Amino acid sequence: MATSLEMGKAQSIIKRIWDNYSIVLVTLLIVAVCSILAPRFLTINNLMAISRNSAVIGMIALGMTFVIIGGGIDLSAGHVVATGGAVLIIMQANPEIPIPLAIAAGIVTSLVISTISGAIITKASLQPFIVTLAIGIMARSITMYICRGSTILGRNVPEFTTLGMGSVGFIPIQLIIFVLFSVVLSFVLKYTKFGSYVYAVGCNENAARYSGINVHRVRLYTYILLGFCIGIAGTIDFSRMAAVSASTSGYLYEFDAITAVVIGGTSLAGGRGRIMGTVMGVIILGIVSNILIMLNMSPFLAGAVKGVIILIAVLLQKR
Repeated sequence: MATSLEMGKAQSIIKRIWDNYSIVLVTLLIVAVCSILAPRFLTINNLMAISRNSAVIGMIALGMTFVIIGGGIDLSAGHVVATGGAVLIIMQANPEIPIPLAIAAGIVTSLVISTISGAIITKASLQPFIVTLAIGIMARSITMYICRGSTILGRNVPEFTTLGMGSVGFIPIQLIIFVLFSVVLSFVLKYTKFGSYVYAVGCNENAARYSGINVHRVRLYTYILLGFCIGIAGTIDFSRMAAVSASTSGYLYEFDAITAVVIGGTSLAGGRGRIMGTVMGVIILGIVSNILIMLNMSPFLAGAVKGVIILIAVLLQKR
């Protein structure tokens, strides 16, 4: 009898650990496999390179987590990154304009576009998929117009490029920014009234409305938050080379961000998800991209391998 109770208690503990930390265990498993396949994988320089390359998608994924938990989706993020980046680089190229002002202009541009998306979705009660797809097409078109379809260059000055290439000791500045935002937004989602409202709206919109929650306002705020995260991501991205390409900058960033969020356990149906899971999802994507390069695999197989690993990760962390 005692043995049965002990076994039941042990199973309960294991289930609780798996439910809460399955994505962490999956990440550690992938790290272990990659370290066996490529001995250089666990070097400090390589790990810092992964974090440097993952910070941009990570910032977008943090904002996307709020949107998806709230029952929405955004297919315009990558295009908005390019539009905000174009404004940033055009202004930054002018020596008479202070760099902080140029950065602020790029962030505000992203913020305004995402706010427009959220306002249309909430006020007109349209599907987020259609609205953000249309907004994304418009944003890319605007980027092509103001860049004249080409790549534009800014000033390659240390006070700007340090954001994208600088480090504090051996830790990249992008990683510091990403970690700070992860901690703050995790607190917001878990411990604030707004975070509770986001979960409620995504879980059951009608019940949330009957409970006195302003559903439209909460959903709009998630898109505003995403727009701010997109602006920060664009600043990090374009400060690395002080340049923006009208056609390729930000390309498919939104799908990588959504993939990271879903790998992290956030439900596309809304109402469930955590920032920690999203961070782990970003790390998994970064590791996958890095190990493919280290193993000198054909670029034509990269998508297939990434898709398989993503499916395995999702299946392993499924409750």
